[in-house]
Amino acid sequence: MKNILIIGCGLIGSSLVRAIVKKKISKNIFVYEKSKKNILKIKKLNLQCILISDFKNVVPKIDLIIFCTPMSQYEKIILEINKYLITKIIITDVGSSKESSLALIKKKLKKGISWTSSHPIAGSEVSGPEFGDSNLFLGKWCILIKEKNSNKKHLFFLKKFWKRIGSRVITMNSKKHDTIFSITSHLPHLIAYNLVKSAQDFEKIKKYDLIKFSAGGLRDFSRIAASNEIMWRDIFFNNQSNISKVIDLFIKNLKSFKKDIELKDDKSLIKKLVETKKVRKKIIMLKQDINKPDFGRS
Repeated sequence: MKNILIIGCGLIGSSLVRAIVKKKISKNIFVYEKSKKNILKIKKLNLQCILISDFKNVVPKIDLIIFCTPMSQYEKIILEINKYLITKIIITDVGSSKESSLALIKKKLKKGISWTSSHPIAGSEVSGPEFGDSNLFLGKWCILIKEKNSNKKHLFFLKKFWKRIGSRVITMNSKKHDTIFSITSHLPHLIAYNLVKSAQDFEKIKKYDLIKFSAGGLRDFSRIAASNEIMWRDIFFNNQSNISKVIDLFIKNLKSFKKDIELKDDKSLIKKLVETKKVRKKIIMLKQDINKPDFGRS
């Protein structure tokens, strides 16, 4: 491959730059980044990429375009690059919800151009090019969205691309993707934001300086709640229907826990606690985490 264009160079975008360089996947890596702050960081980091400020002279010679921006920026960028796109170009993105964004893409993208969506299950609560890591995708799942009208050649190419940078690749349709990640990713982040907000509200009501007494639970939730607010706003809005349903399920189960506690229903509460512990064992068995206390923190 000769030329790759990465649009948006935060944590994921800069990690892709590093991984592509490390694996020698492309001769040239072009980066389009709007943030002046991030541009200065990219220059200071000496990332092996070519920064561009417009698409006109670059897009026609690109083999692969990867959107790494918040999903709310897709429409504007698509309208900017449409006039320069040619059919041979493979386009993908790294967004965390798919149905809504793909509907927008279908509506706004130039006719005859294919877009095959990706979702690398990799990331962190930190954002910005300085946190990029060439090993970010190693051993992590990458979901490729396969629909009835998907371009099979582009899908095959992207499977090879993500595998080369270390990901484990699986395909599914956008509906299944958004349903799964509403419960495994989106709801946990929403709960983390709400729990931290609840702690803040409680601190104000009680006038206690309680944050300094954060136990491991609040501490770990605060890490998740430190994630990029624009990215998560877009995810919550784009996967609105599925997230609303899992919120209802969460509230139902929370009420059940509350009832057990109020009634001191030992049998029911212990059963719930024992059953939920099994998930942690399964996550470790599937090598999604390490079997060390406190996540291996030293």
